[in-house]
Amino acid sequence: MSSMQEAAVLATAETAPQPRRRGRDRSGRGGAGNWVIGVFSIVALVIMMIPIVYTIVFSFNDARRTNIVWRSFTFDNWLSVCDDPRVCESFGNSIIVGVVATIAATTLGTMIAIAIVRYTFRMRTLITVLLFLPMATPEVVLGSGLGSQFVNMGVERGLWTIIVAHIMFCISFVVVTVRARVASLDPSLEEAGRDLYASPAQVFWRVTLPLLMPGILAAALLCFALSFDDFIITNFVSGNAETFPKFVYVAASRGIPPQSNVIASAVFVFAIVLVVVAQVSAGFRRRKIARVG
Repeated sequence: MSSMQEAAVLATAETAPQPRRRGRDRSGRGGAGNWVIGVFSIVALVIMMIPIVYTIVFSFNDARRTNIVWRSFTFDNWLSVCDDPRVCESFGNSIIVGVVATIAATTLGTMIAIAIVRYTFRMRTLITVLLFLPMATPEVVLGSGLGSQFVNMGVERGLWTIIVAHIMFCISFVVVTVRARVASLDPSLEEAGRDLYASPAQVFWRVTLPLLMPGILAAALLCFALSFDDFIITNFVSGNAETFPKFVYVAASRGIPPQSNVIASAVFVFAIVLVVVAQVSAGFRRRKIARVG
């Protein structure tokens, strides 16, 4: 149902005569229920925003040895982010791990999702169940198991072991996301391409892949967010390598450096801008489709 159809249905429902009810309105419209829900929502939002506001505010703190007590306002932290080289080094490691893990997990997960939906093969049900295990298993169990496996195999832990671990647990999220998109595709679109004498490769690159792209991009963004934010599994398999979450955890005992707050604030602002741009672009596309329709 398009947005115009939804609006028409809502308008019809609002203007249609409503039967008179006795007693209390079950919907709670205009009653105490709406106030309770509104207050609860505001309280929940405030609780979620407190750490973010704290991080942004203390990125402007004129910290000395620690960044626990507010001293004075300054822009120096934003102008000298890499004064503490460990901050930028750990942030760069997180970016490298996130990008490589996202590309690999998205590629493998997309192929697995297409295979599970489109093809019939032995143990398909078993493979589908096994793909959900990393999502259901606690990260402590996954991290300790992988760490022990790398030690027993004599593999030196570092960035590459972190990347392998992140690819492993990100594939499940990619498969779940892309699988839903593959299952929703209209087979007649691909059949139309084959009827126009397109080869299987041309149908995939010109029809199937563009239709799957929204799901693939969503899976990639989710994968990168999970990889960049992960600490528990990374702590078990990283060895001496240090990612940004690991650096923040180690530095928290003596007060997180304000440069870390600067990077965290910048990432938060970038994420908000990305979401706003995506929503605005989607709104423009919906209005354009509505005008054409």
